[in-house]
Amino acid sequence: MTQQIPPSSLQRPEASARERKRLTGLIIGVVILLILIVGGIVLLAIAPAETTARVRDIFIIVLALESLLLGVALVILIVQLAVLINLLQNEVKPILEATQETVNNLRGTTIFLSNNLVEPVIKLNEYLAGLKKILDLLRLGR
Repeated sequence: MTQQIPPSSLQRPEASARERKRLTGLIIGVVILLILIVGGIVLLAIAPAETTARVRDIFIIVLALESLLLGVALVILIVQLAVLINLLQNEVKPILEATQETVNNLRGTTIFLSNNLVEPVIKLNEYLAGLKKILDLLRLGR
């Protein structure tokens, strides 16, 4: 018998190599970004005060726009959270309650069937098996 290797295990080394390349590219990108930020800070430190003031003003405007964007995102998040809570209270909770009621009804039905159907049938089978054994013993004795 020859042992076959599943195709999914053949693709794993290629996928991990791709992931390593992606991770390496990401790390290199982060390092380059940090070098650019440090270089920009150094250039601003040695630049004239007028240039630094302009960059500071632009940076303040960018931060204000970012704050505005974060505020909008936070409002959207709160609205989505309210919709989720509404969904849980008005749709999921009644489904869970109905399911619990069904399970309780099923439990009661199984107990009823066990007491009124299964146990008498088992007892009848016991009696019939005992009767059969007695009849078999009586026939062997003859």
